Amino acid sequence: MQKTFLLGLALVMTGTVSSAAAQSLTGAGASFPYPLYSKMFAEYRKDTGVSVNYQSVGSGAGQKQITERTVDFAGSDNPMSDEAMKAAPGRLLHVPTAIGAVVPAYNVPGVTQPLKFTGRVLADIYLGKIRTWNDKAITALNPGVTLPGLPITAVRRSDGSGTTYVFADYLSKVSNEWKNKVGVGNSLQWPTGTGAKGNDGVAGVVKSTPGAIGYVELVYAKQNKLPYGSVRNRAGKDVLADNGPAAAAAQGVVIPADTRVSLTNSANAGAYPIASFTYVIFYKEQKYGNRTQAQAKALKNLLSWMVTTGQGYNEALDYARLPSTVASKARNIINSMTYGGGKL
Repeated sequence: MQKTFLLGLALVMTGTVSSAAAQSLTGAGASFPYPLYSKMFAEYRKDTGVSVNYQSVGSGAGQKQITERTVDFAGSDNPMSDEAMKAAPGRLLHVPTAIGAVVPAYNVPGVTQPLKFTGRVLADIYLGKIRTWNDKAITALNPGVTLPGLPITAVRRSDGSGTTYVFADYLSKVSNEWKNKVGVGNSLQWPTGTGAKGNDGVAGVVKSTPGAIGYVELVYAKQNKLPYGSVRNRAGKDVLADNGPAAAAAQGVVIPADTRVSLTNSANAGAYPIASFTYVIFYKEQKYGNRTQAQAKALKNLLSWMVTTGQGYNEALDYARLPSTVASKARNIINSMTYGGGKL
């Protein structure tokens, strides 16, 4: 009887440990979705009791941490390349959680209406070719606006950044000079500019520096009360970022089954041209290290909630919801997760 009691106690204790482990999940990566994830995870804890500790350290760091299996999931605004995923010890999956817009936020004293930009002008600013706000390339786009001869301080990310990747991906599509001289990546060899860490860091430098311009996710411009400009899209329309134009960037785009795709420079006439999915990245096979099945199930439940109920928090925080077809693909990917080879 004593052995039976001890065995029963051991089983109860094991279940308790597994349950406790499942009450906490960790993630790290992109600052782009951090305002949204902060809200989502706070609400998720209220609903389920499961806490999610997400560290806003940049997409590059998030990709590194999931590769090293030090977090349950990573956040990234750009999908990992095939080559980068080969470095991981298991198969990685990507699930989009929102569509966000990267905007040119600026601090130009005396200018009260939104400025207009083209991709070529933005590229030339960050190439160091346009150096003052009254440069003819900017004034030509903004007739009737008195622009000062103030030097431009181009603010960019100093950390490995998915926001940088999205911005550079767009610039490479509209400027051959940018494509050939700088290219695309989470970290770049910048021709000019002042570096800052995270979307919040870039926004902070822009806010405190007259003459500055920086690329940030839309919500960071709004939270910091920074003006931001419209960007001319492929159809020749000057579009100011908002949920509708960001969502339009995904319309007409063929979304592959693994959802890894670029949305920048959309051909859709109503689309904002610097938009992107933001992703969570995790392992298909969840049995690794000392992970329990309860922990794996908790991650699956969280991800499923993020692409269904959690979508209700997107628009209030200036992120577009996932299109229904994309949400369906996301659910299929999440449902493919396994534990020990079996369905989770």
